Amino acid sequence: MPADLTGSYVTLDDGRPAVRFSRTYDHPVERVWRFVTDPDELSEWFPSRAEIDLRPGGAITFSGDPNMPESTGRVLAVDPPRHLSFDWGGDELRFDLEELDDKRTRFTLTNVLSAENTAARNGAGWEVCLSALDAKARGERVEGPHAGVHSAWQGFYEGYLAAGLPSGAPVPGVDRPSAD
Repeated sequence: MPADLTGSYVTLDDGRPAVRFSRTYDHPVERVWRFVTDPDELSEWFPSRAEIDLRPGGAITFSGDPNMPESTGRVLAVDPPRHLSFDWGGDELRFDLEELDDKRTRFTLTNVLSAENTAARNGAGWEVCLSALDAKARGERVEGPHAGVHSAWQGFYEGYLAAGLPSGAPVPGVDRPSAD
């Protein structure tokens, strides 16, 4: 059975490629903001634990991803509780929150890609992560994005390949550099 894909491949006004996801959560915008900015909440669904200095130019430390080394990034823009963008491994991540009413929020994640051929890989990864966030938002126990997700990721990846998203980038934790 094909995976139910929720992301879209877009070209931004400045010509950069991106994958974008949108969800509506039955929570006020301030609650969804904590999903995005609180290190303990974020670590339940984001690929890395992120300690964020929430100010433009603020440092971010990423750790705990079994497929990536510890790294740092910086906050590009912040407008609590509506917008956060930061650099992460060469990509730009944008989180936009729109209050629909006092109890619901539209959450949009845009992953601006540093390389077009990462679209299918990153899209599949975000599907897994956002599935964990969806469960968390419903109040379900969350295993996190790295808990037995390989088979789920593969189905999403194959779906994005079939949909024609650019691909070919190495997959961390799967593709190993050859020893020369």
